[in-house]
Amino acid sequence: MAEPGAVRDVGGLDSEDQKLVTLARAARARTRAPEGAALRDDLGRTYAASTVRLPSLQLSALQAAVAAAFSSGSDIVTAVVVHTAAGELGRDDRAVVADVDPDIVLLADADGSVRRLR
Repeated sequence: MAEPGAVRDVGGLDSEDQKLVTLARAARARTRAPEGAALRDDLGRTYAASTVRLPSLQLSALQAAVAAAFSSGSDIVTAVVVHTAAGELGRDDRAVVADVDPDIVLLADADGSVRRLR
């Protein structure tokens, strides 16, 4: 049985993708947020964020990570990971994925399982 939070091999998950899973999990845990997300751009830079819930601003973790990346000059996203208990990407996150069109989309949950959506 895997240690809680450990990354389970999903077949073909390389060390860079495992790093994204770890960053997404850490972002979620650090803030005790419903979600954490991480992404990698075409230059290999990584960005991580958690859900933002303010009276004047609500962002999913993926929206926050993409905003951080694009506001830092990235314009090509190659991989994204969302760490959530929801079991699936929400409608807004599916729209973000459609916008940035990464090659790799992973969904991770608290028990350590990682599912490749793309």
